[in-house]
Amino acid sequence: MNTTVQNTLSKLLKLNPESTQLSTISSGHINSTWLLTHFDQRFIVQKLNTHVFKHPAQLVSNAQLIEQHLNTKQQQNNYPLDIVKHINTCNNEYLTMLNEEPYRVLNFIEHSYSEDVVKNPAQAHQAALAFGTFASALHDFDTATLHTVIDDFHNLTMRFEQLNTAMTNSNKRRLNRCKNDIEYCLSQQHLVNELKTITQHLPVRVCHNDTKINNMLYCSKTHKAKAVIDLDTCMPGFLLYDFGDMVRTFCSAEAEDSTNLDKVIIRKEIFEALVKGYLAPLQPLMSNTEQSSLLLGAKIMPLMLSVRFLTDYLNNDVYFKTTHAEHNLERAQNQLALYKNILSNESWMYKILMQ
Repeated sequence: MNTTVQNTLSKLLKLNPESTQLSTISSGHINSTWLLTHFDQRFIVQKLNTHVFKHPAQLVSNAQLIEQHLNTKQQQNNYPLDIVKHINTCNNEYLTMLNEEPYRVLNFIEHSYSEDVVKNPAQAHQAALAFGTFASALHDFDTATLHTVIDDFHNLTMRFEQLNTAMTNSNKRRLNRCKNDIEYCLSQQHLVNELKTITQHLPVRVCHNDTKINNMLYCSKTHKAKAVIDLDTCMPGFLLYDFGDMVRTFCSAEAEDSTNLDKVIIRKEIFEALVKGYLAPLQPLMSNTEQSSLLLGAKIMPLMLSVRFLTDYLNNDVYFKTTHAEHNLERAQNQLALYKNILSNESWMYKILMQ
């Protein structure tokens, strides 16, 4: 963020620009995020990625509708977590255009911290409990009021089509580097039909759609769940996707771009804690069919992310932020290793999920 933008945002928040400090928050593949500090006040500032989010105003609208719903639940003592809230500027705007780029300001949730990798079952349980509590609080939310901020976000059929298109247009060097990985992904397309069959029998719910461990906050005092954050991709969908994303980001001891592929495995004790935490608030709302569909989500999400990372690699890294040339390929191979490990452990995972 340049100084002019920082100063303008400070003024819009009625802060003295000379007294504000800015520091980068590096987590997140899509948006650019900073911490804006003014004495004892702290704010989260984000520049939204319009390549990914074509209509940023719709994203903000979705987040505010969910925020309002959760506020009502909280007032009724039915939502124990902190809530991410948009900050209104002095221009009465929640989305500000600066240099033709969209910025927004969010409240900073104090006395909290995030994790990139789950270290123990207690952390997994608290994080899954947070996402389950979030989904449970939104079970009576009218999903028809939400905009679809990214079309076909979890459309597995389309993701395979995008991969095929990228293969056609890619340069030969990159294509040759990941040829074996692509062939394996294409061999798993039978999951498309499994997904189509089961989703005919599932309720459409508000889904977070990005339930990575670093999209929830822990309390720095109690180390219990404090808040679910990053509501950018909240859209109507099926809970199997949210559960699957938790499995892929909680259950491996390695980060999603780790190249230590022999360590990218499902940790049983983490999976057990995840299931217990997530189902605690949700199980009374779920049918057996919906509950059993969660395992399919655990398979689909790492496979779909593998396909997406490979596609972006072939497209020369236009979607996900990368730090080096092979970053997306390494991510894809990591997620494929996790997918294969899930297949080999499917039996005991299902027993834990349905017990």
